[in-house]
Amino acid sequence: MHRISGKFYFIISVAVLLCLAFGAAQAKKLNVVTSTTDMAALAQEVGGDRVNVESIAKGYQDPHFVEAKPSFLLKLRQADVLISVGLQLEIGWLPPLVTQCGNPRIQVGAAGYLDASQFAEILEKPTGEVNRSMGDVHPLGNPHYWLDPNNGRRVARGIAEKLGELDPGDSAYFQQRFQDFDKRLSTAEQKWDAEMAPYRGRKIVTYHNSATNFSKHFHLDVIGYVEPRPGIPPTPSHTLELMGLMKRENCKLVLVEPYFDLKTPNSIGAATAAKVIVYLPSVGGEPQVKTYFDLFDYDIALLTKAFQSTQ
Repeated sequence: MHRISGKFYFIISVAVLLCLAFGAAQAKKLNVVTSTTDMAALAQEVGGDRVNVESIAKGYQDPHFVEAKPSFLLKLRQADVLISVGLQLEIGWLPPLVTQCGNPRIQVGAAGYLDASQFAEILEKPTGEVNRSMGDVHPLGNPHYWLDPNNGRRVARGIAEKLGELDPGDSAYFQQRFQDFDKRLSTAEQKWDAEMAPYRGRKIVTYHNSATNFSKHFHLDVIGYVEPRPGIPPTPSHTLELMGLMKRENCKLVLVEPYFDLKTPNSIGAATAAKVIVYLPSVGGEPQVKTYFDLFDYDIALLTKAFQSTQ
């Protein structure tokens, strides 16, 4: 009996050690929480299998307005790093969650808090006084910067450096992942630029001003917005003015983000013979758009088809 009992305890001891080793290996992964799916996609690119990545907002949601849920607090409580878009994009919902989650690692100013906007080229920085009468104007600049591949590259580099700071043992791995991402992005950019080249200078209207960086990179001309001011619903007078502008400028394309109602854009399209398309500002806006590369592939295919049909 004693020999059998000893063998039994030996087996149990080995099993426990294996479980502990497995648990330690699992614990080695950094828990990355991001405010949006775009930051999550970039974090996954450079983090690879050494990170667990979760986004709070979904790709089909308006990132300005996300309903806070108790489950978000649990995600944040377990995070080693929080990556935000910044520029006050999430100001209406993220700061209270960070404050209430009880995780000192990801508080603003802590080592685990990363505002990704610091790495990007920021457009539309307001000059002079900004007040509520101007709508939801971001006083620090347009926060939709990830829609320029050059900014995607800059942000990915910044994330890789932050992950390396938090996990020095895997720093070289994160840098290698970034270098691989950089090469793949450069190749993809050549393809995207070639596909969009025939349509340089084309005039477009968007519902919200989310395509500023995208338009600058691909040389499109955004002449107006369905919103009279950022975050303000369209009014009849503004809609009529926009229709007149589109007719004068021969603008034949209206881009609408997936979280806005199509009633007014469709009315504008019918009155101006313009095509109305729902484009994606974020990864995950459609189930098949799972990566940063998928996002540009999807939108550029959509745009080039629309441009071809409106010549």
